[in-house]
Amino acid sequence: MDITAGVLIIIGLILYVIFYFTHGKYLEKKVVRPDPSRETPAKKLYDGVDYVPANKYVLYGHHFASIAGAGPIVGPAIALGWGWLPSLIWVWFGNVFVGVVHDYLSLMASVRYDGRSIGWIAGKLMGKKATYVFNSYIWFSLLLVVAAFGAVISALFSATPGAGVAALLLLVFAVITGFLMYKTPLGFKGGTVLAIVFIILSVYIGVISQLNHWFALTREQWLIVLLIYIIIAASLPVWVLLQPRDYMNAFILWASLAIGGGALIWLAITGRGVMEIPAYTSFSANVVGGQPSPFWPTVPLVIACGALSGFHSLVGSGTSSKQLANELHGLFVGYGGMETEGFLSTMVIGSIGAYGSLALIDGIMSGWNKVINKATGMTLGDLVNKIASALGMSTISSPTHDAIQTFVNNFINNPDIFGRFYAGLATAIKWSVIPRSYAYATNAAFGLDLTVMTIFGTLWITGFALTSLDTATRLGRYAWQELMEPLKMRAKNLYNVLANKWVASAILALLGIALAWSGSFLVLWPAFAGMNQLLSSLALMTLSVWVAKVQKAPTGGKILVVAPAVFMWITVTSALLWYEAVVVPAWIGIGGAKALTAGVVGFITAVGVALNLYLFVLWLKRMREKELKTE
Repeated sequence: MDITAGVLIIIGLILYVIFYFTHGKYLEKKVVRPDPSRETPAKKLYDGVDYVPANKYVLYGHHFASIAGAGPIVGPAIALGWGWLPSLIWVWFGNVFVGVVHDYLSLMASVRYDGRSIGWIAGKLMGKKATYVFNSYIWFSLLLVVAAFGAVISALFSATPGAGVAALLLLVFAVITGFLMYKTPLGFKGGTVLAIVFIILSVYIGVISQLNHWFALTREQWLIVLLIYIIIAASLPVWVLLQPRDYMNAFILWASLAIGGGALIWLAITGRGVMEIPAYTSFSANVVGGQPSPFWPTVPLVIACGALSGFHSLVGSGTSSKQLANELHGLFVGYGGMETEGFLSTMVIGSIGAYGSLALIDGIMSGWNKVINKATGMTLGDLVNKIASALGMSTISSPTHDAIQTFVNNFINNPDIFGRFYAGLATAIKWSVIPRSYAYATNAAFGLDLTVMTIFGTLWITGFALTSLDTATRLGRYAWQELMEPLKMRAKNLYNVLANKWVASAILALLGIALAWSGSFLVLWPAFAGMNQLLSSLALMTLSVWVAKVQKAPTGGKILVVAPAVFMWITVTSALLWYEAVVVPAWIGIGGAKALTAGVVGFITAVGVALNLYLFVLWLKRMREKELKTE
């Protein structure tokens, strides 16, 4: 029986509504027990800079824009190598049983501790040593965030130059918007009107630029641009660039979800948008690092933020907790924000599942002669012919539309071959399959122009990623500065240099972009995703101590936190050990820059696993104590 993408969207929406009003309300009433009369940090510690009460809808928008990076988009797109059904099941399962618990409780625990970070809370509940260990783990995790997201953004911008032009213009316009909002009588309302005009103007110029070939940079050139941008963005006052940029991005993000989700639902109503790619390929498809990857435990090395994400605990306890005006708003912001991200991943899976074949044809046609492996000189055309040989097809001498269409049709109708080669092929066409699938879905539903919607699709994808990229750099700066604290009394001059905001930002940015430079995406992404997912498990462990020992929640409430924490710890620890044993050695064997990247990333993940084991021991010790001894 054929199933349409729109039906999957509707099922996802129903699932999220049911869990919000059952599971979510239970956590709210039995575990968190919010008190609307209790002053939140935003009011108690109001400073007009970081601690500022926000309207719950505004805060929901800020929180969602901050947590939703490339993870809920690229991760599910890669995981389709296993087929769309297991990928979707993991998104939904992780979202409603793990992700929402993690996000809501991270936000509310921070609110109860005056807006403190999850690392600080870990130190409070599990001992001072936990603070330094947790912050070290956080810093290494954020380093991989910068590397992975930098790789994604640079690849997409080089594949769709118009989106890069639009994004650069938005940055300039964001500074202007921020100045007008904060420093002139125009204020918030006038600035909002201009922000919308600037967004439309940016997209328009981006489209014209691409159609006329005015501006294009290589992947490496974009990495240099991103390096400069994130150092500046992470060091400037938030009102200058980040706040207005996030505010402008929010309009793009909501529009993308409404248009994309609405398109798939309308297609389902009209009997179109059938899922074409395989529902299931094999349990061990070649997904992680190009190696045969068992779905469990390796799926969290691929699907990150759409199901759950440790990065969210850093956002929830880093910025959102300082803006919550009323404790009753927490469920909507934290729980609802995570469910919205799950909807985003569902939309990505649906659009690629239904229109990925057309997107693959375009990607192959446009990139046929491009070299995808500098060491061997292999082109995209060579890779296609390698897959064609595995399919039993004749060699394709030239990329005519009919020849490539026949190839793609055979490819998606052969689950075994699709599972073996999909991730590598999608990476070779620089993940343009994501915005192009989105463009084809909106074109089929509403007749929207393919070029315009491809640029718009790339813009909202990179908009999510750019927000997380500079946020990660800023949060990494905070973690680095906290780690340098012991030097303050022993070597003040050295501390002043290393803890300087520009230096702290530059260290993380330079190392992260350097890792992205080699183009080893299939080894970078699983390392980022694994460290990120393990961070969520460690955050849940910290939160379970708070739930059990401080909140003294009923047994059911404790189980809802402890069970996902333990399940994810076992799953992701096993996955990272598999990654160290299988993927890292395979990539080191390639030699050159890819081997160097694999070695560095392997070292980082090994350090992460070691820190994680230490924190797990501390957690077990705390959970066994009858009375919690806080520090």
